[in-house]
Amino acid sequence: MSEDTETGLPASIEEAWGVRRRPRKGPKPGLDLERIVAAAVGLAVREGIEAVSMSRVAAELGSSAMSLYRYIAAKDELLALMVDAAFEEPVAPAPPGEGWRAGMARWAWTYHDALRRHPWVLRVPIGGPPVLPNQTAWLEDGLRALAGTGLAEGEKLSVILLVSGYVRNEATLAVDLAAAAARSADGQIMPTWRQQLTRLTGAERFPALHAALASGVFDQDDDADDEFTFGLERLLDGIEALVTRRATPG
Repeated sequence: MSEDTETGLPASIEEAWGVRRRPRKGPKPGLDLERIVAAAVGLAVREGIEAVSMSRVAAELGSSAMSLYRYIAAKDELLALMVDAAFEEPVAPAPPGEGWRAGMARWAWTYHDALRRHPWVLRVPIGGPPVLPNQTAWLEDGLRALAGTGLAEGEKLSVILLVSGYVRNEATLAVDLAAAAARSADGQIMPTWRQQLTRLTGAERFPALHAALASGVFDQDDDADDEFTFGLERLLDGIEALVTRRATPG
């Protein structure tokens, strides 16, 4: 079980924040939290999150699983620390005079790029709000971008949740579609889907669908970044409508 501390968080999480230090007396330990997390991340990058276990990470470090448990009490803690390590690179700095919309777009694209570098993060279940230092710094940046909107603090948090959920969902979809394309004979999804729908459906029963089929939008796979841009802009349009409404007297 995790060692409870004054914060109510596991000891490994407190150590990641730098508020808990291990005693330095005696011989220098062969492992430390940073090395363990780095080895686990490297394993996830090479083989996927399914390959990560305490025993496998220990083997990567030439140690035993019991040695890892001196630093991390449970696999869930290790996964949380790994996700935080994936967000070690800070959000791109805000240029002078940046408005809230540009700030949230910058935040969303940086998140998008982080998930592209570390798609294994998408397979780690979300266990609750972020409590680790890197993810908390990202939350701070997002809230700072919304500082001049006039939104209530609860609304700002809701905006962050909305945008982050969109980014994560789009990243998951892109990864799954890329895997499906890799399994297909020609490496394409939309043209094959068009052929299947054309054969299976009739224009009388599915007139709207056949209008889309006739338009040519199914002829080739869409660029994932174009789809992401379209969805993000529509999402920001909705947030902008809320910001405008809050700024309107009465």
